[in-house]
Amino acid sequence: MTLIKSISGIRGTIGGKTNDNLTPIDTVKFAAAYGSWLKNYSNKEKLKVVVGRDARLSGEMIQNLVVSTLVGLGIEVVDLDLSTTPTVEIAVPLENADGGIILTASHNPKQWNALKLLNEKGEFLDASQGAAILEIAEKEAFDFAEVDDLGSTTKNDAYIDIHIDEVLNLSLVDAETIKKAKFKVVVDAVNSTGGIAIPKLLEALDVEVVKLYCDPTGHFPHNPEPLKEHLGDICDLVIKEKADFGIVVDPDVDRLAFITNDGEMFGEEYTLVACADYVLGKTKGNTVSNLSSSRALRDITEKHGGTYEASAVGEVNVVTKMKENRAIIGGEGNGGIIYPESHYGRDSLVGTALFLMLMAERGGTVRDLRDSYPSYFMSKKKIQLTPGLDVDGILKAMAEKYKNEDITTIDGVKIDFPENWVHLRKSNTEPIIRIYTEAKSQSEADNLADRIIEEIKTVAGL
Repeated sequence: MTLIKSISGIRGTIGGKTNDNLTPIDTVKFAAAYGSWLKNYSNKEKLKVVVGRDARLSGEMIQNLVVSTLVGLGIEVVDLDLSTTPTVEIAVPLENADGGIILTASHNPKQWNALKLLNEKGEFLDASQGAAILEIAEKEAFDFAEVDDLGSTTKNDAYIDIHIDEVLNLSLVDAETIKKAKFKVVVDAVNSTGGIAIPKLLEALDVEVVKLYCDPTGHFPHNPEPLKEHLGDICDLVIKEKADFGIVVDPDVDRLAFITNDGEMFGEEYTLVACADYVLGKTKGNTVSNLSSSRALRDITEKHGGTYEASAVGEVNVVTKMKENRAIIGGEGNGGIIYPESHYGRDSLVGTALFLMLMAERGGTVRDLRDSYPSYFMSKKKIQLTPGLDVDGILKAMAEKYKNEDITTIDGVKIDFPENWVHLRKSNTEPIIRIYTEAKSQSEADNLADRIIEEIKTVAGL
């Protein structure tokens, strides 16, 4: 099945049969369900929704379908066209809008697209709201506007610039400090909208930019997930250009990875660690990441006198936990930085600015910085699900097997051993079980993951 309906939106592959893929009919149905829910939720006479998209090939088609559907419901649409996920999130409250839709399948390959749904704060919907929209879509309980009450569309392509201004105005970002450092940076934006936003931000800070795959054509030159095995070109170019470091973003610019000056991965997990190190060094406070994120954030937080807490996986869960413990920075180990002074959403522009400040003030190389942090190694593996597999039963059996260890079951099963950990969970976006491990060496992390995979196969009778 390649149409995945979840509380955070709908994601699927383009083409094929309705209800199995993200076809035009499915797109219209879920846009109509969101618009219909919004009418009940906000209880306002006239609604406004912000819509923006990444550069993937199906984006313009999906955008036209979504915008027309909302207009058909009598909703005013602010169309940002090519944009980023955090830019849309920022635009919603600035426009005094009632919600937003981001058209992106994030790190998924080019055949995928998705509708990500926002509330009036520019934040992702909670579980009950997402469930209500799925129910409306299932029943096709739509009531479209009559001809005199149709909505309208306003195009606004200024929001990436507005977003950059917002970043530059953050209290912990000082443009002059960064300008004096005279950085040279290579940017790989996988030919999506990060190729517009990240170079613009860097140029505003007098950073010399070497662009790699920054043309927003939607023709991804490599797998768009910012993992080591996909990033050989930028690693080579950083060395060739004698750059200070490299920046990699995914197609919708909410995941941020760095390449060290010696052409190695800084480590997606350490994006948040570095940004938190800078923020906590300036402002005392707490942090949050999800259960699948590195222990390094906990170590850095405690070093600065703060408290670290873990949430269930998923941005909405991280944000909820951040609000509960008043975290001043948080995010996810996949390179997602959430900095509440800006907004409660993963934002690679904010992360880039905070990292530049850290490097400008601390001096030295990015390799020196990475070597200064606690050294943990992660293994991220997965098992493809087959129809009829009792995943919940498998996870329950694994929790029982390790019941004498430190177990957390708020999201799948996390087993914390003294020197390492493993987190098992169903993916919300793909038909797989994810197996994440972390240890003091790569071989130890890989061996732990392989051992757990074999144990799962035994339990499942595979």
